[in-house]
Amino acid sequence: MNSQETYLFSLLKQHITTTFLASHTAENDIRMWKGNTITDFQEDLRRKTKGSISEKWFYTYIKKETAKLPRIDMLNLLSVYVGYNNWNDFVQQHVNKDKIEDSSKKAKTSYQKFMWLLLLPFVAFGIYRLYPTENIFSFCFVDADQQKAITKIPLDIVILRKHESPVYIKTDSLGCFSYTTTEDELRFVVKSPYHKTDTIVRHINSSNHKTVKLQTDDYALMLLYYANGNKEDWQKRRDQLNMLIDDQAQIYRVFKNNLGIELYTKKEFINLLTIPTSTLKKMHVLDKVYVDNKIVKLKFMIQ
Repeated sequence: MNSQETYLFSLLKQHITTTFLASHTAENDIRMWKGNTITDFQEDLRRKTKGSISEKWFYTYIKKETAKLPRIDMLNLLSVYVGYNNWNDFVQQHVNKDKIEDSSKKAKTSYQKFMWLLLLPFVAFGIYRLYPTENIFSFCFVDADQQKAITKIPLDIVILRKHESPVYIKTDSLGCFSYTTTEDELRFVVKSPYHKTDTIVRHINSSNHKTVKLQTDDYALMLLYYANGNKEDWQKRRDQLNMLIDDQAQIYRVFKNNLGIELYTKKEFINLLTIPTSTLKKMHVLDKVYVDNKIVKLKFMIQ
């Protein structure tokens, strides 16, 4: 980073500290943050911007002095957090505040900036050719039924790499994980004892790569309750489904090969979901419509 970039990024970190301390208690020096403070900041950032950063990224760019600026998408995210439209907006407003009054020096500075802007694409291209770009993928997992983060159990993540062995990691206490790679696309398998296994493919430029919704594996859940004689949790799951599904919900079973449909009542469908039969194991939800956090329309098929 040149001196101006170093100054601006340092100023951005001061703004981040001020914004966070407005509603939280922490060290005045952001470099001293750790543990729960970083977790609280991640949650505050996610709440205000719908975006997230990993703990590894925080240690790399916030707690340490780095030789280069973070990626522009991360700078944009943090600029929004402190009240600006994006990184360019943040830079322009603070550069305007710090203009030097001496006209000759301003002219020289403008010329240097102009020359730098002309050279920047060539320099960036040269650096790109010499060093592969590192992309940070971050994901958080949500239960598709309850619309809540999956935090009670860590999920198993299997990163599928080209021409290399898979990488095995787990989600953190927030139900999230981050992975750094030089590839622009990430493929991984997510596994959970109580959710259906899914294979996810995301590109680094995808706007929806941050949140992944997992379907509940009701067969595994009910089988666990039955095997352990856990009537309390079995009844709790029925109560959850009763709250989740609207009393007037339209529930359709679609038969294979266009053989027709069958209409289920709410009670019939809940009974189907809370008895661990082979039918439940083969069930596949085709579509769900929510209104006020309740399912009002659902289509499913038994394979």
